[in-house]
Amino acid sequence: MLLSYHLLRNSRKPGEAGATICHIHMLLEMGYPRSGIVMEREMRQMLRITAVFLMSFAAAALASQQVSAGEEPGHSMPTSSRAAKSTLAVGVTLDGSGRLWLARVEDQQLLVSWSEDDGKNFSNPVLVTPEPENISADGESRPKIAVAQDGTVLLSWTHSLPQKYAGNIRFARSIDSGRTFSKPVTLNDDDRLTSHRFDSLAIDGDGRVVVAWLDARDRDATKERGEVFSGVSLYTAQSFDNGANFGRNRSFQAHTCECCRTALTWTKDGPIVVWRNIFDINTRDFAMANLDKGGVRRVTRDNWQIDACPHNGASIAADRWGKLHMAWFTNGSARQGLFYKNIDGNWESRPMPIGNPAAQANHAGVAVADKLVLITWREFDGQSYSAQMMYSINGGESWSEPTQVMVSAGATDYPVPLIDNKKVLIAWNTAKEGLRIFPVERITARRR
Repeated sequence: MLLSYHLLRNSRKPGEAGATICHIHMLLEMGYPRSGIVMEREMRQMLRITAVFLMSFAAAALASQQVSAGEEPGHSMPTSSRAAKSTLAVGVTLDGSGRLWLARVEDQQLLVSWSEDDGKNFSNPVLVTPEPENISADGESRPKIAVAQDGTVLLSWTHSLPQKYAGNIRFARSIDSGRTFSKPVTLNDDDRLTSHRFDSLAIDGDGRVVVAWLDARDRDATKERGEVFSGVSLYTAQSFDNGANFGRNRSFQAHTCECCRTALTWTKDGPIVVWRNIFDINTRDFAMANLDKGGVRRVTRDNWQIDACPHNGASIAADRWGKLHMAWFTNGSARQGLFYKNIDGNWESRPMPIGNPAAQANHAGVAVADKLVLITWREFDGQSYSAQMMYSINGGESWSEPTQVMVSAGATDYPVPLIDNKKVLIAWNTAKEGLRIFPVERITARRR
């Protein structure tokens, strides 16, 4: 079924009020003074935490899943995200011909297949990992897949090791359009039995490949010297021959959040990476950098002060002019909830609220083609999960109203938006219905 679009009569601009604000009447009726003791913002925060706490219990009961093996000491994983050692998290992408590619984990093996009819039928899966691996495929971690212009299929994933919180970043590729795959290699080159996890993958399509991940080697080495090290580090590895060879690992940034996924996108000026950084003592907001040019830029000022990792990374995508589109979650003192902004050079739009905070709107994905921007996220109403979307046809200047596109009464992955030159899709893997692909009618976004 195609989604019929309408004119953006009720468009929203970044920065306009769009989310419901919690009122304080309930607290007043409970006997709190009307002034002088509890600040209004603190009351709103208390109500929000209570609502999320109660909703999370319902979400956890619905999912009926075990605690993820990926949670480290001092890391705070929302109850609704505690999935987790399942294979619900999949990697999906569209190539230049409109073919849909799927990377999924089954029985500790990574499999790749493709579809030419928007997911109605898939090819026979091809095995990527000849030996079984405990592949991380839940919550903030999933296999990544990309297809270069010459048809090379590239994959990265995290191999979870038996030792607690330890893992390796793995990579494989196919040079025959997915018929066979190279022997998987480990990209982290330190030989330490420690945490290398939460990888992201980006390509320029013409031979350059970048993989970024969160790495604990610097933390471990510092602690061995008897010194203190907060968080972990952001590391990268690059290839200039379509993944045939990778250079040495690069330590790009120290003191990052431990378990919030990294995100990569490619611009005309090179690869851009986004991660949740630890600013000051324990302020966990997002930072961004161009891996070619260097330098670190703080891109959110939510002032989320928490001595734990929220397990909530950002999503970022770039249009062909270099404008960046970003979505993220925060529970900071400046704002709380799911937000979107766009970044054009030194200019940034104001954060725009996304979704319904009372329904745990979270884990957004962003996809861009020309001036068409598509955002997806997941919500929970106490009984079922839903995949939500909103879109812009003018590069993020105005937006459609949110639309619910799929519902599932069971455990689910997060919805993933996909755009190429031929089609727009939303992929959503569910425990009850399996992988669901929602085709979205394409709107031609004209250049100005």
